[in-house]
This record gives sequence, C-alpha cells and structure tokens, in this order.
Amino acid sequence: MSCSAKRDPNGTWHIQYRWTGTKKKSQKRGFKTKKEAEEWYAHFIMQQTSDQTMTLNDFWEIYKADMEKRLRKTTMKQKEYVMKDKVLPYFGNTPINAITAPMIRKWQGEMIDKGFKPTYLKTINN
Repeated sequence: MSCSAKRDPNGTWHIQYRWTGTKKKSQKRGFKTKKEAEEWYAHFIMQQTSDQTMTLNDFWEIYKADMEKRLRKTTMKQKEYVMKDKVLPYFGNTPINAITAPMIRKWQGEMIDKGFKPTYLKTINN
C-alpha cells in the first residue's frame, strides 16, 4: 500500500492510502500533526495484516470490535473488565509473539497469590 500525508487548508493533516491491487483510495482526516497521521497509518496497516508483532493492547481492540457484534452486552462488559483490570496491565505492551508459557505461568501465580477463589481464577484464565 502507498500513502501520503498532506496538510489541509484548515491546518489539520489527512492521510490518503490505496490498497494494493485496487483502484480505490481511502483517507482519514483531522490529525493535528503529520507524525500523528503517519502513526495512525502504521497502526492501521498492522491491524489489517494481523501481524504477530502487534501488542496485546492492539489485538484486544481488534477482538473487542469484532466480538461486540456477537456477544451480549453483559458478557462483553465482563470480558472488558477482566482484560483491562487483570490481563492488560501485565501483558498489554508485549507483542503477541513474545508472550511465552513461563510468562503466563508467572502471571497466573501472581493472580493466585492475590487470594482469588478458584472459580474466579478460571474465569480470568479463560
């Protein structure tokens, strides 16, 4: 894909991009800086290509957007709580391909040490 960041007359920036193999252009407007527009584009590309080096935070946003359409609100609310409160503080900025079994076991050990009941631990681990 190719892209170009340009300044709008009102002082903001927009980015235009074209998917390879198609004649269709798309754009995103309203960025304050050129750097912000280019960062958005890099993040967008990573999400679209499902790159294994994306962080768990980025993957969670993709997963959440997909699952909100499929699950009941209460189920999604519980998932959001567990992810934001228990999982993302520990693994959030780690790339998905860098999360190893020993890291998960260490995290599970910390959750056990906090004194949660076995049924709640099962919910968190699922």
